[in-house]
Amino acid sequence: MGREHVRHNEGRVIFGGVAAAETAAPSTDGDLRFTITLADGRSATARRVLVATGLGALVSVIAVTGLIFVLQEGPERGWTAPATLISLTVGLVAALGFVAWELHRRDASLLDVSLFRERGLSGGSLALLVVFGVQAGIGVVLFPFFQAVLGWSGLLSTVAMMPMALAMMTASGLALKLAAGIGARSTMVVGIALAGVGMALMALFVSAGGGYLSVLPGLLAMGVGMGLSMTPSTEAITASLPREKQGVASALNDVTREFGTALGVALLGALVSAGYRNSIEDKLHGIPQGAADTARQGVANAVEAAGSTGPHAQDLLRAAHQSFVDGWQQAMWAGAAIMGALLAYIALLGPKNTPSVIADETDPAEAVTVG
Repeated sequence: MGREHVRHNEGRVIFGGVAAAETAAPSTDGDLRFTITLADGRSATARRVLVATGLGALVSVIAVTGLIFVLQEGPERGWTAPATLISLTVGLVAALGFVAWELHRRDASLLDVSLFRERGLSGGSLALLVVFGVQAGIGVVLFPFFQAVLGWSGLLSTVAMMPMALAMMTASGLALKLAAGIGARSTMVVGIALAGVGMALMALFVSAGGGYLSVLPGLLAMGVGMGLSMTPSTEAITASLPREKQGVASALNDVTREFGTALGVALLGALVSAGYRNSIEDKLHGIPQGAADTARQGVANAVEAAGSTGPHAQDLLRAAHQSFVDGWQQAMWAGAAIMGALLAYIALLGPKNTPSVIADETDPAEAVTVG
């Protein structure tokens, strides 16, 4: 290769954490020689970041596990039971430890918790966590009601949920226009209030004899309320962060929904189960011992055991159905109380009443505060 074609070039590329440095330089005989040097790209800094994020992830898992165990087992074992208190302590300590660690290692944090100082981010995240938790918890208690109490099939039970889903989708579309007119916070307040009213309606009017119509008004109110609150809550999160941090906003949006779902299923499901067991205990007099023991395990077990109790079958079914309704009411009132607390928080400390960013198609940084 002639000297006129000789040149010096150097480049670097990373393959799976290993840096490959390629250098081209002329040799003594005039030919161009290539030298490739491999170096471990996993430097001490990279290892420290990996350890920091790994420790943060481990602590967060411990916190979530402890808190979910409390919500799941508290209604069953008792809120002052040693196992419940120990789990609560572990969960809270781990949660505080996670916050402290993430603040200490902000250069390698899984989540910059200082971002929650922004009212839009904290309010939107909390609203999504609670609303999705309540929605998931409603599903947990509705299907046993439809199938074990009303005797419906799985397909018919799924169809019975459609009015709430349709109401939610319709309200979600209207939420943007409403937020553009009265502000995001006001729209969230209206939605959360309607969802709380829906839970109260289901607690007040549910009955085994009333069937589906006893819960339909509450389902519709819940659907409208959740649709109105979810859309501005999501927008509040994304509008709180600049464009370069929208990935963080998206991840936080997903995490709050999943975490809320886990908490809602654990809490409302446990409340229904505990309420059922407490209620049925006084209704099993005269029922054969074996069938009574089976009935205590749950309403589906009671329905299955009723067929073997002969003349006591109808008594056992009525006891199981009413006991499930009692547990249902306990869970619905708890959900209504949670929505009430969320309503107060959003009304006082929620996102500022900014016009709908999506509806106006403006950049989040250009949104104008109107209240």
